[in-house]
Amino acid sequence: MQVEKVDTLVVGGGQAGLAMSEHLSKSGLSHVVLERHRIAERWRSERWDSLVANGPAWHDRFPGMEFPVTGPDGFPSKEEVADYFAAYAKMIAAPIRCGVDVKRVEKNAGRPGFRIETSQGVFEANNVVAATGPFQVPIIPAMVPAETGIVQIHSSAYRNPAQMPTGAILVVGAGSSGVQIADELARAGRQVFLSVGPHDRPPRAYRGRDFCWWLGVLGKWDLETRGPGMEHVTIAVSGAHGGYTIDFRRLAALGVTLVGRTQSCEAGVMRFAGDLVANVAKGDANYLSVLDEADAFIAANGLDLPPEPEARKIDPDPACMTHPIRELNLAEAGVTSIIWATGFSADYSWMKVDTFDEKGKPKHQRGVSEVPGIYFLGLPWQSRRGSSFIWGVWHDAKYLADRIATRHKYMEYHRTSAAL
Repeated sequence: MQVEKVDTLVVGGGQAGLAMSEHLSKSGLSHVVLERHRIAERWRSERWDSLVANGPAWHDRFPGMEFPVTGPDGFPSKEEVADYFAAYAKMIAAPIRCGVDVKRVEKNAGRPGFRIETSQGVFEANNVVAATGPFQVPIIPAMVPAETGIVQIHSSAYRNPAQMPTGAILVVGAGSSGVQIADELARAGRQVFLSVGPHDRPPRAYRGRDFCWWLGVLGKWDLETRGPGMEHVTIAVSGAHGGYTIDFRRLAALGVTLVGRTQSCEAGVMRFAGDLVANVAKGDANYLSVLDEADAFIAANGLDLPPEPEARKIDPDPACMTHPIRELNLAEAGVTSIIWATGFSADYSWMKVDTFDEKGKPKHQRGVSEVPGIYFLGLPWQSRRGSSFIWGVWHDAKYLADRIATRHKYMEYHRTSAAL
């Protein structure tokens, strides 16, 4: 079997893979990017129809290209984002091959480099970058038995309200996906129950500046370590309808019934934790803390930004919070479907190298693994809080490219000196 040799092989043709390709090219390193489907495929086929980016176009982009359609303060649609990455790949002449599935990566025995088996042949590379990101395998808890007849889908399979069967819908998860889907369903006249867990709830904008700007000037994006309890906390924020601050009380006013964190299901009865009020209160506290820090920053730096006292107004708790539901008989409530907005897990089963912990998570330092020549890109908190965002992954890719270039120089010295 013919083997194709390359210095660095990048697995994944999304934002992480393209950022890696750009910086490898700038470093003069030969490489190939392999993508299982199309460039930025998940933006096209694993997002709902009306989705827009959660960050404004001036912020959530690579430095080398602006979004051509959406203005800097707008929120690009999912198709615009996918088209953006396809155009970016063309601009940087990324050596990307689509339709190639990487099946196995293993260390060469007794010599440097790795052997990579793919659906279109075998490669050998000195370095392998896993740029597949954190959103690989949708998580659907094995909680509601199939025999209940309830339709269950993950948020990545949701497209629009017309897709869902007649009846009430339970949305589990109060991050950006869950709240936006619940909002869209409620606006379409559907009866919705929304299970709310722990979350951060920043203002969409405050005193004329988007929350992305505030988190930037306040140093939040550059935090290098998670604070207590931040490991799995989601951010409830939306760019839909021009961008708005998520407000669970407003969702309740639309007709959404809020419930606590989903705990179990037995005999068709869903049980929820008694933490709804506490979860919403903690989200409120997070929201107000950002306003406090923003006000302090404005005062300390003499910025001329208009006051916004109405931003601190919090409406009274709705009935679903003052008298929260702890148990829900799905059949009696008319619930015919559940949308699990419960996140994703990573799948590195194709990487047969010893650099994963007992839970299958990569062991790394800023994306540099314990196995020389193996790198990861696009991980949450890879180097900072902003690592999994478009602009954040671009900067992490530069760091990895520098490390790969340094390693290349050492190995090149070894080869040339051995030839003398």
